[in-house]
Amino acid sequence: MDSYVPVFASWLFGGAALPGFIVTALIAYLFGSIPFGLLLTRAAGLGDIRSIGSGNIGATNVLRTGNKPLAAATLLLDAGKAIVAVLVTRTLLHNPDVPVGGGEAWPLYLAAIAVFAGHCFPVWLQFKGGKGVAVMIGALLVLSWPVGLIFCAVWLLIAFTRKMSSLAALTAAATAPIFAYVFVDEWLAATVAVLAILLFFQHRTNIARLLSGTEPRIGSGKKAA
Repeated sequence: MDSYVPVFASWLFGGAALPGFIVTALIAYLFGSIPFGLLLTRAAGLGDIRSIGSGNIGATNVLRTGNKPLAAATLLLDAGKAIVAVLVTRTLLHNPDVPVGGGEAWPLYLAAIAVFAGHCFPVWLQFKGGKGVAVMIGALLVLSWPVGLIFCAVWLLIAFTRKMSSLAALTAAATAPIFAYVFVDEWLAATVAVLAILLFFQHRTNIARLLSGTEPRIGSGKKAA
């Protein structure tokens, strides 16, 4: 465990042997809790993104403002904060060469879960955040880029054939643990399964509408208020 104690933790806590994974998980959570969708729409003079469409702070709801570049920026930044969180974890744990796969990679997996939780349940917004699709993409790309690319491919396939963003996200998330197991191992598969469960929880209202046949299709979503 000592190898997972970053230098700054010793400085902050007077040399106490605080496990590094607690500190790095907290940092990852804080990265994830940055509400880029909310910040960008406010900076663009579009008001509070939480008052339109689904009330979500993610890229899909930003798109409902009609500002496609802003939605794309939100998507990239939300994915980017997951990538940065995992890379920062590598650096703070003093082992930039820690492999993905096997038990040794658990700090990176913990960081991925923490940044995802930060996005979905940000303390600054009363724990009401985004649905996590972009963050999951970023986490998968940095942990195993083949799994991340397959996630994107599944999303695009379902989105274009069924015209439902939520169904595309749910399908991609449900199949991602399988590909994580095939391409890496059971450790990554378990981590991706946790992310998928959280993503399903965040999409619970979408799931209810899918079951009732009332889920809107891409291009026919709610308009901005």
